[in-house]
Amino acid sequence: MRSTRAPFARSRGRRLALAATGLAATLALTATACGPSDDKASDKADSGTSQGADKGSDTGTDTGSDAELPGDIADKLKDHGIDPDKWKDGAWKNWDKDDWLRESKDFVNPVIEGLWKPERMKKAKDPNKTIAAKDAPSDQGATDPEPSPVQAKREKTPYHENAAPVGKIFFDSPEGSMVCSGTVVKDPRNPGKSNLVWTAGHCVHAGSAGGWYRNITFVPAYNDLGKSEAELSNAAPQEVAPYGQYWADWVSTSAEWIDEGAASGGAGAPYDYAVMHVKPEQGSKSLEETVGNALDVDFSTPSAQSVSSMGAWGYPAAPPFDGQIMHKCVDKPGRLSLTSTQPTMYRIGCTMTGGSSGGGWFRMVGDKTRLVSNTSIGPAENTWLAGPQLGKGAEQVYDMMSEKYGSK
Repeated sequence: MRSTRAPFARSRGRRLALAATGLAATLALTATACGPSDDKASDKADSGTSQGADKGSDTGTDTGSDAELPGDIADKLKDHGIDPDKWKDGAWKNWDKDDWLRESKDFVNPVIEGLWKPERMKKAKDPNKTIAAKDAPSDQGATDPEPSPVQAKREKTPYHENAAPVGKIFFDSPEGSMVCSGTVVKDPRNPGKSNLVWTAGHCVHAGSAGGWYRNITFVPAYNDLGKSEAELSNAAPQEVAPYGQYWADWVSTSAEWIDEGAASGGAGAPYDYAVMHVKPEQGSKSLEETVGNALDVDFSTPSAQSVSSMGAWGYPAAPPFDGQIMHKCVDKPGRLSLTSTQPTMYRIGCTMTGGSSGGGWFRMVGDKTRLVSNTSIGPAENTWLAGPQLGKGAEQVYDMMSEKYGSK
């Protein structure tokens, strides 16, 4: 995260006890239908959102436009004056503002064979410019006392048996190769066969100052055995990516993130969510079938006071972490208000850093685990994380992705 001091620091509130059957003990993420050796791919990869519904927006303000999933990526690139062969040979590295695709109808992400090899994954950095809580206003009357830090804990290994839907997202930005976290979520129109991944908007789009990131891929249960960076140098591809790689062939985020999202993280943060539709680099089995699990999304926006605990999962990459190990934090959520005109965010104590961005926040509803938010911002001191409430706008993005692209 940025070294900028968070402007809304407060005296620490008294820790509220978690329920006896806390989320940490009951999170049901483990029902794998097939082991990581099934349908796995090699270390090779084979190869947004508009600002208004009148432009074919695939955003939280979508009004039912007829945008179509590109059937031919090569033709899609040609439509933008881009030579597909040159793109795969490195033309994607051109981040000239005039060539940086921004609108929803312009999203392209052709698979580039061999791009995301284990060594390149290992060197990818956290997108620290996007999750620092800089320049955020002070208390607007709906902010609870700053939570005490909760030390992030390592997830048990192998990850495919303990947190199968959680994974790592890799993408390229003008600053280089970057990482975020994501979660496999259910597709209501394709039960048991979802190809949808939930993450943060800033993990797929640069916001008001840019456009769609490139070469976006999702690796569920990345580094399945929790090996150190040194040990990964000699790890087999199936240990790095036990279920292979899943390239995003369509992505949707909120219109608010497109219009207001900023490098400081504060602007647009209450709308900092995104849904990716992905496809496997090899084979035809869906992501949910391969991983063996996917989570329901909770759009009820429960009040922070009514929830006994929330847990955040992800791959923190900024020091003291290195991005190779999955971690989690569980805490009683509080409220964080950035402005009086925007929705209140959830906030929990957590020492995870950049790279955990986009990682799912989960809560128990009865005996089921549901995704209720995702990591968006946090302070320079790395003492807490905040995530958006997933209300009607988020549900609209999710529903549109299921209806238009889920069966692709």
